[in-house]
Amino acid sequence: MRFLLPRISELTETQYQLFMFAQAIVVRHAKSVIPSPVDTDVAEGVASVAATLETAGKGIIYEHRAASIPAQRIATEISAAIGDLTKRAGSDGARLERDAVRALRALEHTARDARQEMTDPVRPEVSWVTFASRIMTGVEPPAAVAASTETESKLVI
Repeated sequence: MRFLLPRISELTETQYQLFMFAQAIVVRHAKSVIPSPVDTDVAEGVASVAATLETAGKGIIYEHRAASIPAQRIATEISAAIGDLTKRAGSDGARLERDAVRALRALEHTARDARQEMTDPVRPEVSWVTFASRIMTGVEPPAAVAASTETESKLVI
């Protein structure tokens, strides 16, 4: 937590919630795909969504693309989730997008800094992914959730 708290201390409550929301999306994604994304994929994916939202805030419609396929997959999932949240927010959608930019930039910097400041001894390229997975212990990948509901008995006693 010594690593994470200084990076999120400046966030508002809404921005913190969006940070944790995006982090949960990335952790779920990382657990459900092979090969698992590395920290640079996370940083690039999140940065491309933040850049797209910043550009849209200026009135320009342009989707920034991540450089790698794993990063683009992360960007697609986060972008869809934030798009859904902004639709639900109605007239507060623009404010939510601005808060999402701050949260995503914080997540980007956290993923980039993890390798230097808290290197995983086994796989240094996934230091942030490993850390995020540990603090988000209740997060299950969507495939595991679907599989668990399919195998549960429908019998009511």
